[in-house]
Amino acid sequence: MKKNTILMTTIGIAASAVALYFALKNVPAAELIRYMGRIDWFWAAVTMGLVILSFVLRAYRWQVILGPDNGVKLWEAYHPLIIGFMLNSILPGRVGEIARPVILRQKSAVPFTTGIATVVAERVFDLLMLMAMFAAVIVSVEIDPGFSIPFGEYHLNKQVLMLIADGILKISIVLIAGIAMVGFRKPREMIKRVIMAAPRLLFFAGKTGRGRVEEKVCAPLNRLVDSFASGFDQVKNIKALLLCLLLSTFIWLLAGLSYYTMSVGCPGIDLSFPKIVAMMVIICFFIALPSVPGFWGIWEAAGVFALLLFGVAKKDAAGYTLASHAVQMLPVILLGLVSAFVTGINIRHLPKQEKRDGMISEKACNTRERH
Repeated sequence: MKKNTILMTTIGIAASAVALYFALKNVPAAELIRYMGRIDWFWAAVTMGLVILSFVLRAYRWQVILGPDNGVKLWEAYHPLIIGFMLNSILPGRVGEIARPVILRQKSAVPFTTGIATVVAERVFDLLMLMAMFAAVIVSVEIDPGFSIPFGEYHLNKQVLMLIADGILKISIVLIAGIAMVGFRKPREMIKRVIMAAPRLLFFAGKTGRGRVEEKVCAPLNRLVDSFASGFDQVKNIKALLLCLLLSTFIWLLAGLSYYTMSVGCPGIDLSFPKIVAMMVIICFFIALPSVPGFWGIWEAAGVFALLLFGVAKKDAAGYTLASHAVQMLPVILLGLVSAFVTGINIRHLPKQEKRDGMISEKACNTRERH
């Protein structure tokens, strides 16, 4: 295991352990066990069905973003997607986001850079929906500005929530601006000209040295920019854009509904749909922080914090959050493993396959240029 992977895993475990401790420290284990026994697991099954449906819609949205030129069918998009989400649930560092385009390249011959660009585009739609839902939550759901709960040396309150949302909003703006620069022809051509002109600054390297920099660095960078831009081509189509926005709306409504149906079967969680959606949005904000695979600890801290905001007793909040987390993750892991088996993907060898595919892709590009 690489040193940076070990470091990220260690940081994630520490953050998650601290978060889980403070989320559950005042809830006796016996009470949690009794709470689990009182849950109506029929609603848990309904929740799992909604989760599965949302991932089918996610696969369809990814197929739309990939566009007809790549010839990717629904199930060819679904398998890499669910395997990627499964890997995010069992491995550190969100490696599933990289695994998806790797698998897509192996099974559907879509270039890796195009695949990763479409994953980024997909995430942009999710960020837009998340910010829209947060705006709706702030307007429609009353949150006591004076409410605060201790979390170690810190206090979780409305101000902390707004601070996290502000950070995500800024990241979203930067991401969208970057996509606009690369995705549209004129700004993309300007970026490519700047890249090709950069070696002129190396006046001390001589003509031969600058030529090597252009060949070995600038030209590959421009190919990368073009390949990345191709991942956003379909999204510029107005019909595809509107369809992706519609699908994103349904995906997140289903996600909110899955949290709500789980709350129906959990004692002590008598909240309206908008408040449950508010809780889901808060969880999504918090799990952007470093954590172990599956977001254990951070998820519970966010869920308990959100439910306490709406007057839910801490033992009920802790029990619901733990149970809901498990129910949300279980079908993703199981379906991901099934897809890995069906497609013959060895998840342990994906990093090696990614490196090999990248080398093959680079050689192919160089061969095409020579001819």
